[in-house]
Amino acid sequence: MAYSLDPADRGPAPDDDVEADQSQAVIETHLSRVFLTPDRAYKLLKPVTTSFVDFSRRADRLAATTQEFELNKVMSPDVYLGLADVVENGEIAERMIVMRRLPADRQLDRLADAPDFLDHVREAARLIATIHAAEPPVARAEAESATIEALAANWNDNFDALEPLAGPLVPAEEYRLVRQLVDGFLAGRATLFEERIDQGWIRDGHGDLRAEHVFCLDDGPRLIDCLAFSDDFRITDVLNDVAFLAMDLHRLASPAAAMWLVKYYDEFSNERHPAALAHHYVAYRAHVRAKIAAIRFGQGLAEAADEVTAYHRLALEQLHVGQVRLILVGGGAGVGKSTVAGGLADALGCTLLRSDEIRKDLAGMAYDEHAFVDAGTGIYSPEFTDRVYREMLREAELLLARGESVVLDGSWSSDARRQWARDLAGRLSATISEIHCSAPLAVAKERIARRMASLHNPSDATPEIADHLAAHFDRWPEAVKIDTKQSVAGSIEDACSRVMAGVRDGADAPSAKIDEAALNSETVEFFLTRITAWHRRRISGS
Repeated sequence: MAYSLDPADRGPAPDDDVEADQSQAVIETHLSRVFLTPDRAYKLLKPVTTSFVDFSRRADRLAATTQEFELNKVMSPDVYLGLADVVENGEIAERMIVMRRLPADRQLDRLADAPDFLDHVREAARLIATIHAAEPPVARAEAESATIEALAANWNDNFDALEPLAGPLVPAEEYRLVRQLVDGFLAGRATLFEERIDQGWIRDGHGDLRAEHVFCLDDGPRLIDCLAFSDDFRITDVLNDVAFLAMDLHRLASPAAAMWLVKYYDEFSNERHPAALAHHYVAYRAHVRAKIAAIRFGQGLAEAADEVTAYHRLALEQLHVGQVRLILVGGGAGVGKSTVAGGLADALGCTLLRSDEIRKDLAGMAYDEHAFVDAGTGIYSPEFTDRVYREMLREAELLLARGESVVLDGSWSSDARRQWARDLAGRLSATISEIHCSAPLAVAKERIARRMASLHNPSDATPEIADHLAAHFDRWPEAVKIDTKQSVAGSIEDACSRVMAGVRDGADAPSAKIDEAALNSETVEFFLTRITAWHRRRISGS
């Protein structure tokens, strides 16, 4: 609760059950009362009992107040000034946290339209990464709250709370899709969560990183209201901690703002955290807020109904965008499949594996060393090609298990090899997309001739190979066909749109027009922003 706001300045709170008594300068939440003076704020815990905390006993309130002060003072020592005891008849009746009052207009949620908003987001990411870095990793024995089993249990608690509203406030199909996508993500990601613990990414964090808890001051941001009443809610994966603020920025500003927060956090933590895991945690945080809104709705607050719907829809969007994907990009020689595969991987933030490079690795050859042989012989024999595709799928398996989406660039002319990929996607609960790049044979041969003139390419395709592949290419009805006669940007645009929409030829797909200049810039932000917007329209039926 952002107790430092002037009640006269504060509009209706979208996320909390907050009431402000303006005549007495008191802000009230479901857990506390905050008394405001011109330069101080005094926070007092209420003697309440909820499903997640019990403050009914005085001794527990006093201890919780002290713990909250100590935890928050570490993060913002110049805001959390001390403790003040309320004494009655010589005994301590209550205890209050004394804080410096911060300017209301410097809350991050109030700055969403400011021209320097992303500068504030970047500084917030820097501070959060610094706080996380200062905390030692939690030992495995103390990291139970960050296991895949704990996350699954938390999701199930949310589902139990929302199930009665599936229909009245949450469309039944959306409720079903969220459960399906959550189960799918968790089913194949045991390795990811185990390694997050082993790599030390479970830390004692903030636990309630909402935009209203970030104040952007001239000398840097301040964080307030670190969650103190439950260690399990606060000790979590650092990415889960950041995801709370990313969820809030997505809602208050834009999907791009949320993505920039995670990118900045990656920069300052000096790590690359899996994008799919970030999306999953954002979805989880949105689902938690949907559950809280559902509880408030059940308590008679009718205005919470819209929050239930909006947060649940945000969770669904993020789960859609954050699916772990295995994307096959194939076609005959010279059709431009490697160009499309590379652009697709860049645009969607996937790892790219190329059969041409893996073939050279297995043969002990440099990528710019060529082996022009007859079709079906040498390192292009069926037996050696099987080795290439099995190795490519082995590497893909390691990545998919760790939450990384993968683009596989190869001819994929054999349906048997495509089935190997489908079986892998099924085992690891990854969403599979199959892209068939095509161009007239004459166009493909002209491209091959130009490529052979430079030789700066791992491909050994010749015009004769193009003829051979065209004659021995198994039918591929499962694939989306991309006509690569169009511009490079147009081909990549079509591929991205089809993959993210999960649709095939002739079906509706999102529009995300790009130009050639965008291909080497911030295409991840560009595409995911537009695809997320498309999902929102699709879900809402508009």
